[in-house]
Amino acid sequence: MIERYLIHYFLAVMDHGNFSRAAQQCRVSQPTLSVGIAKLEALVGHVLFHRTNRRVELTSAGAAFATHARRIEAEFARAAQAMAGDAPTKLVRIGLLSTLPGRWVEAATRAACAVEGERIEIVEGRMRDLTPRLERGRIDVMIGVLDESADAADSLFSEGYALAMAADHPLARHAALEPEAVAGAEMIVRRNCEALAQVSRFFTRRGVRPFFAARTADDERAVSYVKAGLGITVMPRCFAQPGMAMPALAGFNQRRRIGLIADPAARKRIEHSASLQRFAETIRAMAAEMSAAEPA
Repeated sequence: MIERYLIHYFLAVMDHGNFSRAAQQCRVSQPTLSVGIAKLEALVGHVLFHRTNRRVELTSAGAAFATHARRIEAEFARAAQAMAGDAPTKLVRIGLLSTLPGRWVEAATRAACAVEGERIEIVEGRMRDLTPRLERGRIDVMIGVLDESADAADSLFSEGYALAMAADHPLARHAALEPEAVAGAEMIVRRNCEALAQVSRFFTRRGVRPFFAARTADDERAVSYVKAGLGITVMPRCFAQPGMAMPALAGFNQRRRIGLIADPAARKRIEHSASLQRFAETIRAMAAEMSAAEPA
């Protein structure tokens, strides 16, 4: 069965002739849109687009499908308009861990907001802030750090930590660094880091007591400080980006697993939520893209 969002993706690429602009219109990441087009082509059994460096054009099969796609989308729109007065809007309340990259959250939010008939409410915070909200029924689901007993099906991705520093930092050329190697470096304290206590104990036990050039509860601000050369910090690998190097911290093997933690009372109501699925799948896709780009 061809789902409506695949029709959206197809029409957007056809109209824009470009996957990047089509993804922006559909409020999804480009990898997510590409996966959707590949799924649609598998369902119809034909290649729908010729892809070149400059433009994406319809194949003959794509041109034939376009006529049907326009008609299908028009019928969907008429049906949605006719039922708008009767169909209640589903609200999904999502607790979102604050230590996720802003660009990931932006892409996931775009994907979720594109779902019709649902509305999302996002509450950001640390695990210690979000967990009581979930227990009291003030949010329906949390995207946060899973414990060891969590079901693997609820996991979105797993990652380790590394030393984040400016790409031109004297230590940036190393693949891994001993803690003693950064003893004389200025450090940035990430106050909301889930592993802050473990990081502090790790350095203290090795007699490393660096100068702290900044303390911040905002990870985007921490990245800015790092890239500007103010200091280095321990961060999850998901924050890797141009202008920054992330050598491993030798001996520090802490990892975190990010996934969905649902309120049992709300689980049945949200289990088929398209907006939540889109949000979560975009986070998973961004993490997979990051892992694929990491050097072996």
